[in-house]
Amino acid sequence: MDIKKELGQKIKRIRQNKGITQEQLAEMTGISTRTLGGIEIGENFMTAQTMEKIIECLNISINDLFTAEHLRPTEELIKEIHAVINSHKNDRIKIEEIYKVIKAIATI
Repeated sequence: MDIKKELGQKIKRIRQNKGITQEQLAEMTGISTRTLGGIEIGENFMTAQTMEKIIECLNISINDLFTAEHLRPTEELIKEIHAVINSHKNDRIKIEEIYKVIKAIATI
């Protein structure tokens, strides 16, 4: 996959997770919906200025945009979650907090 497609998919996923429509983000950034659509599917590459506006409007950092944590295999993520839980298994309060977070996310 090329960088245009990866960045476009990440922008689209973040936008959708925040409940922002393509039209809304386009208006907020001052670009056309068609241009934003092209960015999201990897046809268009955004200028640095447009990237800055998108980052600002989505209220994310540049690191959020370029981090590829989501590309790690599911099994690896599950192992890491288990490791975090196991590292706190003797701390009832932390385990309860982890449980609350997982439960809240699972109900979304």
